[in-house]
Amino acid sequence: LIKKKKNTTKKRALRSVRAKRACALHRLSPTLKMPHQCFINGNFEDAEDGKTYNTVNPTDGSVICKVSYASVADVDRAVSAAKEAFDNGPWGKMNPRDRGLLLYRLADLMEEHQEELATIETLDSGAVYTLALKTHVGMSIQTFRYFAGWCDKIQGSTIPINQARPNRNLTFTKKEPLGVCAIVIPWNYPLMMLAWKSAACLAAGNTLVLKPAQVTPLTALKFAELTVKAGIPKGVINIVPGSEPPADAFCCFCCSCAVSNLKKVSLELGGKSPLIIFSDCDMDKAVRMGMSSVYFNKGENCIAAGRLFVEESIHDEYIRRVVEEIKKMKIGDPLDRSTDHGPQNHKAHLDKLVEYCELGVKEGATLVYGGRQVDRQGFFMEPTVFTDVEDHMFIAKEESFGPVMVVSKFKDGRANNTEFGLASGVFTRDINKAMYVSERLEAGTVFVNTYNKTDVAAPFGGFKQSGFGKDLGEEALHEYLRTKAVTVEY
Repeated sequence: LIKKKKNTTKKRALRSVRAKRACALHRLSPTLKMPHQCFINGNFEDAEDGKTYNTVNPTDGSVICKVSYASVADVDRAVSAAKEAFDNGPWGKMNPRDRGLLLYRLADLMEEHQEELATIETLDSGAVYTLALKTHVGMSIQTFRYFAGWCDKIQGSTIPINQARPNRNLTFTKKEPLGVCAIVIPWNYPLMMLAWKSAACLAAGNTLVLKPAQVTPLTALKFAELTVKAGIPKGVINIVPGSEPPADAFCCFCCSCAVSNLKKVSLELGGKSPLIIFSDCDMDKAVRMGMSSVYFNKGENCIAAGRLFVEESIHDEYIRRVVEEIKKMKIGDPLDRSTDHGPQNHKAHLDKLVEYCELGVKEGATLVYGGRQVDRQGFFMEPTVFTDVEDHMFIAKEESFGPVMVVSKFKDGRANNTEFGLASGVFTRDINKAMYVSERLEAGTVFVNTYNKTDVAAPFGGFKQSGFGKDLGEEALHEYLRTKAVTVEY
């Protein structure tokens, strides 16, 4: 009887939570418009074969809506529309400054709709709303404004060469757009990754076919709606939800590594980023930033610190303070402004994280905290801490892409013992030590006494198995341009 009463009470509480969420979504529904069809040649339309799939809210596992599932025929139409827009449409003939004005207008519209975008991002990806508003959406707006300013500053150079006497020669270079670009984005930062990839692409004068992650398509489709309002010409931007990448175009992948033939490719593949914490660090900051390096965006962060090396003399104190702070974190509904830690993006990912932690324990690492699914509705994972992690262990080598802190006592140069090299970090008060270590860390980004501090003006990209090519900054433009040398004799 007691057990039955407990179960009844639990069911009532669950119904109450569902009712509150339903009321909250009902209040949003009159104003929250979420496009759900393919966006091809400036229009929203169903997939040619009518196929759809469910996109799911990771907070409670409910279906948000049905989304068109693009077929090969749909992708072909999108590529054709992008090619026509590049070859014959107004976009290809537009003055660069006018192109920049359109991108500025698009950024303004994104800002005008930022709360709507953040809400959709939270519902579809599980990102905590406050983070979605500030980072997922906020940095997306900054990215478009930054690259809008580059549109009329893309230029070549003149080159002195040996003259064909008695005649003379002039050699100069031109930077030209590639044409149609295919962009495949991941599910951890759906809108921000769209912005990182597509803003530079558009600023360079290209057109694009973009495939959002199958599990998080909604902010990309809302973005498409805003491009129409901004006046972006038809065919310049095409968005095809589904599972297969577009073909016959330059490919820019994030979290993917399978491409064919000789297409130009840019890859950002994540990694197992090391964070080194020396005994002379600012302990308060190292704890705060160390936690952010792992648990930011629920650990679904391509530059997350996959492994922490803590100097032996402060190791135990560091772990104690981290666990104290974890216990203060509020896990819950990401739409609640007071929530610190939301659900993982989808069920399959949550299951893999649980398996990851089970394997860590099996191999002999010490599970200090967490390691389990949270006992509540939705795809919630406990923030986790492992210590006594040895180099040969699976969790020392493989990226979890979740809220799992993997800690080893630091004694030597093991930080480079990884096939990846996207990011890294070091905490120390000694500037000589910081510079020495930063020069020797084999990673495309090194943070010193901070972490996750990216900026639209700074290039972002990895070494080794973390991919090649850069996002953000001036270098990102070069991924979407080709250089042509012209020699004139007179």
